[in-house]
Amino acid sequence: MSQTETCTEELILEELIDQKDIVVFNDDVNTFDHVIASLIKVCKHTEIQAEQCTWIIHHNGKCQVKRDVYDKLEPMCIALLERGITAEIQ
Repeated sequence: MSQTETCTEELILEELIDQKDIVVFNDDVNTFDHVIASLIKVCKHTEIQAEQCTWIIHHNGKCQVKRDVYDKLEPMCIALLERGITAEIQ
């Protein structure tokens, strides 16, 4: 393997290791429509993806809604929290 290939593989592995998740938790406050609209607006989900995540949240109590590096997830998580949605980065 060349040095370039090794460096590329190391960078990809490093990025994968640094991946985090936004997890949204179920509550008795927010409506399905509000959560769906928020996931579409904040996390750039499609309508179908947002609906599926919302049903998972409802039935399982939580759902991983977005995976990326922390720096990209932080503003999304803050935006969800500002909308009254219980979310955290794990």
